[in-house]
Amino acid sequence: MKKFFLLSLFFIVFSCGKEQSEEDEIILQEELTIWKGDLLLFEKIDESDPSDPSNQDRISDNVWITRNNDGGQIYNIAKENTAVKGKSPIGTKWAIGNLDEIENLNFESFRSAVGKPKDVVGKNLVMYLSEDDIYLSVKFKSWSQGQKGGFSYERSTP
Repeated sequence: MKKFFLLSLFFIVFSCGKEQSEEDEIILQEELTIWKGDLLLFEKIDESDPSDPSNQDRISDNVWITRNNDGGQIYNIAKENTAVKGKSPIGTKWAIGNLDEIENLNFESFRSAVGKPKDVVGKNLVMYLSEDDIYLSVKFKSWSQGQKGGFSYERSTP
């Protein structure tokens, strides 16, 4: 009888814990701000001035993505003057994958997530805007080489 009681108690606790975990996951998904709206194409043409607002993807008040014409990676001109390998764009974290997989993605710096920036074209990415607490999809369409500074990508909108 005592074993039956303990086994029943264990089953009840285990079952309640599992239901709570699934409930927590649903609440977590509801609290995330995920942009799944229409896709917007952003393009910075080769050798264009990164300080010109038309050559910056102003995603939010805190994140303006652009690229210098020195062959480097993208950076957040709202927070930094140039790209810093392994850290830029400041205020963002990146993961390879899709918005539907968000709970299982590993977010890190742009360079850590994609490796060599020139190899990013065609990859499905998720960008996290840390100050704004927003997740959005990004897919690079082009990446210029030879110190031209051009790139383009599609990203989701609110």
